[in-house]
Amino acid sequence: MARTNGKSEVEPQELDTEHELPPSEDGKDDQPSPAEVGQTRAGSEIPELQKVRAERDTLLDRLARMQADFENARKRASREQQEFRDYALADAINTLLPTLDSFERALQSSREQSELRSGIELIYKQLQDALNKLGLRPIPAKGEPFDPRLHEAIEMVETTEAPDHQIVQELQRGYKLKDRLLRPAMVKVASNPKHRD
Repeated sequence: MARTNGKSEVEPQELDTEHELPPSEDGKDDQPSPAEVGQTRAGSEIPELQKVRAERDTLLDRLARMQADFENARKRASREQQEFRDYALADAINTLLPTLDSFERALQSSREQSELRSGIELIYKQLQDALNKLGLRPIPAKGEPFDPRLHEAIEMVETTEAPDHQIVQELQRGYKLKDRLLRPAMVKVASNPKHRD
């Protein structure tokens, strides 16, 4: 800044020729006009933005699919674990069924009350209660209509005292574990010619 007659004058700044851009060949300034800036944004950024959005959508879709696959795998593993536990439980209970049969035969053979019978009844009741808590249920048989899905017919008995295809005697009790058949009931089934259609 130079002072002349008490007034300060601003000297024109010297140009920085080292960093100055050369003029364009057509003589126009290289600065883009606002219209060109709008075209650049509309022309180059929008396809890039669309590309980024498409990638985002693809990744979100993949993420949603992977989450669904993970949830399905988790449910499948949980179901398989439950089926394995049920199968293992069914196998263990199957080994105890002959013991239940022996208790029933012992109680049927002796009708007189004694301390031994009372003890056997108590042990049998405890075993039944424990197995019931695990989901073991006896299959109803005597007096029920024959169902080949639950009963195994050992003999057909000619009789007029029961309707045709009704179970007249249970030889061995059948059992279900929850909804799964462990052992069908072995039964005798009535054959009544009067009640046939």
